[in-house]
Amino acid sequence: MSERTFTPAAGRFAPARLYDPVITLTRERLWRALLAAHVAPRPDDVIVDVGCGTGSLAVLLHRIEPRARIIGVDPDREVLAAARRKAGGVEWRVGMGDVLPEIVGAASATTVVSSLVLHQCPLAMKRAVLASMYAVLGDGGKVAIADYGLQRTRRMRLAFRTVQIADGRRDTQPNADGVVPGLMSEAGFEDVREAEVVSTVTGSISVYAGRRA
Repeated sequence: MSERTFTPAAGRFAPARLYDPVITLTRERLWRALLAAHVAPRPDDVIVDVGCGTGSLAVLLHRIEPRARIIGVDPDREVLAAARRKAGGVEWRVGMGDVLPEIVGAASATTVVSSLVLHQCPLAMKRAVLASMYAVLGDGGKVAIADYGLQRTRRMRLAFRTVQIADGRRDTQPNADGVVPGLMSEAGFEDVREAEVVSTVTGSISVYAGRRA
């Protein structure tokens, strides 16, 4: 497991126990439901949730399709402890998102998902995480990401400043400038598209989809 530092789930100034209450302000139910719809889990799927945090997405996917194998990966042991308390049936593993093949095996997953992770990463780490996602997928595998994307309006840019205060402007600004789809394509993903955009009080959250050929 990589021992590099990471931005905590709730940002630099808030304890992990506040993450779930804070995230409800982002219209979480809506964008998670949209993300899950793009994942569309099937019984034989192996789905890796990268930076799973307190496990809300992984648990949702398990409830949608209990026969799928869901693996949640996060470097933060504190948030993983919270995830384990939510539900059984999901495998929880400690690790950074840029070493997924070491954690779950190369070309072992049918789908890789992530939510509200990339905006917290430095640009080099964004690239490394996406490359790791690509490496862990088998041929034809899907990727679905929900994260802060291009902030198209002045209102959304102003709202996004809250996130930048919590997570730092240097790491978050590339997301606000719309960098994610290009980085996904750079990593090798095909048919990359911004499938959904949800306006929230903290800026707009986009759902991105793609696949490994």
